[in-house]
Amino acid sequence: MRLIDRYLLRQLLGPVALATLALTAVALLSQSLAGLDLIVNQRQSALVFLKVTLLYMPQLINLILPVAVFVAALVGLNRLHTEQEIVVCFASGMSRWRVISPAMRLAATVAFLALLMNLFVQPTTYKAMRQEMFSVKADLAATLVREGEFTEPTPGLTVYAQGVDGRGNLHNLFIHQIKPDGSTTTYTAENGHVGQANGRPVLVMLNGSNQEFSSQGVLNYITFDYYTFDLAPLANTDELVHYKPSDRYLHELFFPDLQQDWERRNRLELLAEGHARLASPLYNIAAMALALCAILGGGFSRLGYGRRIAALSAIAAVVRLVGFQVQSACEEEAWLNVLQYVVPLAATWGALAAIFRQRVSRHIDISRPRPAAPPPPPSLPLGARA
Repeated sequence: MRLIDRYLLRQLLGPVALATLALTAVALLSQSLAGLDLIVNQRQSALVFLKVTLLYMPQLINLILPVAVFVAALVGLNRLHTEQEIVVCFASGMSRWRVISPAMRLAATVAFLALLMNLFVQPTTYKAMRQEMFSVKADLAATLVREGEFTEPTPGLTVYAQGVDGRGNLHNLFIHQIKPDGSTTTYTAENGHVGQANGRPVLVMLNGSNQEFSSQGVLNYITFDYYTFDLAPLANTDELVHYKPSDRYLHELFFPDLQQDWERRNRLELLAEGHARLASPLYNIAAMALALCAILGGGFSRLGYGRRIAALSAIAAVVRLVGFQVQSACEEEAWLNVLQYVVPLAATWGALAAIFRQRVSRHIDISRPRPAAPPPPPSLPLGARA
């Protein structure tokens, strides 16, 4: 790679990296606000919240990369063109392709990294995230009790706790149970916590009482220092982790197990997700081509390229939105998956065609206004000496 190629590439690489980091930080902030339910309602630790947020990042980065490439390329190319560095490249004899090739190589590298994330990183992290969310859902301590609220985990069982501390200990616990034979049992305890006994989930209650009213109308009342309430009927041990299309590897999307009812019914959705994994990296190349078209798709202007940039920005947004709409439509018709590749490739071809149609200007605008010519000397009267 020649010196000028490395220089142009370096001028674009920095803005792309900074734009990706900035947009990812903003997206993570919005995602973290949505994920606060894990801490507030599910009473999970900050470590679980951080783990789930980080596992969501690969898909988030893939969505952000085309935007980051487009914005960063506009910033870098606009500066290079405004300062006439690109004009110098043309004036030195470089072809139009030589000038844009560093930018296109950068876009191809970003697209390749996005493809690797789509094929390997995203399914791995999403499966881990789904396992973590399943563990949170199966957390009986979080689902059984909500602080200061009467909850009914199952019909006939009412649970209340006045307070829940950071360690999961329950304070001033109340449990009311209606049994199938019509008898009722009420438990009260000063403290309690969810634990394990003989491999079964139990609720351990300390310093409380038990009031049982039998179906024959007999009331039994006892106090206890330690009592275990069996929670095994509340734990759905038959439930398994269900992986969504976004959690699956490419071979699982293109070749699902059609003997399973869910995969047979959602065959088109899985196929659309598989093609989207392969087609979405192409939007990085399309974004770079559109950014190049916004700067190099017209003549040089010292006043800037505001109109062209605004127009190409709108086109880039429309192209990406059309891509999302096409992916959604592919869940109904399999043949539409071809359009998932056509949309970004057509945008790339159109942008490059507009660039190469434009005549290359090899003129460097270094002209300065010439000083005014001195006025001629005044004419002397006839016969006077100079």
